[in-house]
Amino acid sequence: MNRLRLALLATVITLLTPAMVVMAQEEAPSVTQTPLRGALHVLQGRGGNVLASVGEDGILLVDDDYAETAPAYSAVLDQLDESGRQPRFVLNTHWHGDHTGGNAFWAERGAVVVAHINVRNRMATRQEMKAVGRVVEPSPKEALPVVTFGHSLALHFNGDVLEVQHFPEGHTDGDSIVFFTAENVVHMGDLMWKDRFPFVDVGSGGNVFSLIANIERILARIDDQTTLVAGHGGPLANKADLERYLAMLRTTSALVRDKLAQGQSLEAITAQGLGDEWSSWGEHYIKEAAWISFIADSL
Repeated sequence: MNRLRLALLATVITLLTPAMVVMAQEEAPSVTQTPLRGALHVLQGRGGNVLASVGEDGILLVDDDYAETAPAYSAVLDQLDESGRQPRFVLNTHWHGDHTGGNAFWAERGAVVVAHINVRNRMATRQEMKAVGRVVEPSPKEALPVVTFGHSLALHFNGDVLEVQHFPEGHTDGDSIVFFTAENVVHMGDLMWKDRFPFVDVGSGGNVFSLIANIERILARIDDQTTLVAGHGGPLANKADLERYLAMLRTTSALVRDKLAQGQSLEAITAQGLGDEWSSWGEHYIKEAAWISFIADSL
């Protein structure tokens, strides 16, 4: 990989490196919560957006942020459930540490961690992320998912049926979407970043063009009343937001693909940019140049 791509992809290392986030923020971790429908609440800390179901059957979490934020999440859950119950289940949408960092904390308190088999496989082994020049050592045993699945599973909890479905080769090779069917709420994991360019971890089996296919499949299933919880960005979204996200994915990926096919270099395409329409999408974690490189690496 050339120096330009290394420089571009280095901009996303902070998403995957909890220690760097802690160093950059001296204040104690804090978590906010937003009530949704029924038993559901969106919790936001430093990493990926978390969805909590708190009700008669207990507590369930979809993702659990960085390890150092776990006590702050515990304090919020104590406010939502004054009985002091601990989460019974944690569902991981993929393997990255900003979504799985709290696994050991909750497992030590009795939670069953559930994820796609590829999530366990990657967490259990040394991962070389060559694109960003980083190595992720194996997670401790207590942090690993103990219930894994291949295609999908169903979980009956707090008066709802949760359908956990694998959508392969999008953000990583282990992405899962969680459908709360009774409440018509969907946790999208990192398949959706609201109004911003997403991180596509090509080295972990992610692919921009497979991501497009996955979003098309999800759109075919939801309706105008569906509430979506994005992996990053403003947590709450709807079908129109996902359609806008898909339009960005299609338009920008086609632009880069066609220019590469015409013989233009990655450097030249990056210098030209993607146009004013998508400029605001690169104002967050993933800059426009990094997004262009993800598209090129997906071809």
